[in-house]
Amino acid sequence: MNMKFVFGGIAFLMLLLVVAGCSQPAAQQATPTPTAAPTIEVPVTTETATAVPTTLASTTPGPVQTLQSNWAVDVQVASNGKSIDPQVILTFRGGKGMNVIPEIDITLTRSDGTVLSDKMVQPLYVGKTVSLAGSTGNNDRAEVWVYTPAGDKVKVIDQYVPFRSYN
Repeated sequence: MNMKFVFGGIAFLMLLLVVAGCSQPAAQQATPTPTAAPTIEVPVTTETATAVPTTLASTTPGPVQTLQSNWAVDVQVASNGKSIDPQVILTFRGGKGMNVIPEIDITLTRSDGTVLSDKMVQPLYVGKTVSLAGSTGNNDRAEVWVYTPAGDKVKVIDQYVPFRSYN
């Protein structure tokens, strides 16, 4: 009698594995074969270097896109409001694409023109954070890029992050 329950339980678990699709092997990715590049001799010329003026990164927010509903994720960008150690914090808030989105990138352009970047990778969970050093100015620009499972890079947030909010 007990053996019927044991075999029945094992058969039920195997049925669940098959239904969930866990019995299929992972797809093998083909590695490209390296090819030797032909060598070409280039005549050497000497040139004098000219100074190029440096330009600051744009601090004007641009347009954003929306993800497909089955890949949608919710992220929040905010400042911690501490003048001693100002931080801009990206917080993952979940969504339908939580398990399929491979990576989320954040680029912070501070008010002095400094550009900082970081990324959030799998496993994604609600409450996961990435923190970047901000400034005490009210025009730090945060750009959040989400990589879709198809390999596309989609900008979902492009906004100013105020140092403090008084409301």
